[in-house]
Amino acid sequence: MGRLARKKQHKGDKPIKEKYRTKRKTKDLDEIHEDMKPGKSQKLLNQDVDFDKPGAGQFYCLHCAKYFVNEDSLKTHFKSKPHKRRLKALSIEPYSIEEAERAGGMGSYKAPKKVTVETQLTNMDTDDT
Repeated sequence: MGRLARKKQHKGDKPIKEKYRTKRKTKDLDEIHEDMKPGKSQKLLNQDVDFDKPGAGQFYCLHCAKYFVNEDSLKTHFKSKPHKRRLKALSIEPYSIEEAERAGGMGSYKAPKKVTVETQLTNMDTDDT
């Protein structure tokens, strides 16, 4: 039993999978719906300069909850497929406690409503108007 044989006797790759699964954890859709409310959204879009965040925290996609390095990368992100997928997912009303109670038999079913979601304006877009 050599050194390599001893090394390979581990508990599988479950701990490694869990580490990487939580590493890229993003906000859930209901958390993003809370961030999209008018008071909180303005606060997130107009953040103070923080050099620990990418782009000093000035280029933030509200719908995807991501920071970008500069405005060009933010604009290309707005045209990307993952951003459009996120907008489509956000167009459905978030799951609520009332809906959970109705699903549990404490009321009648109501289909989730559609919510209009549009891509946010960037700083350059607001300067032009």
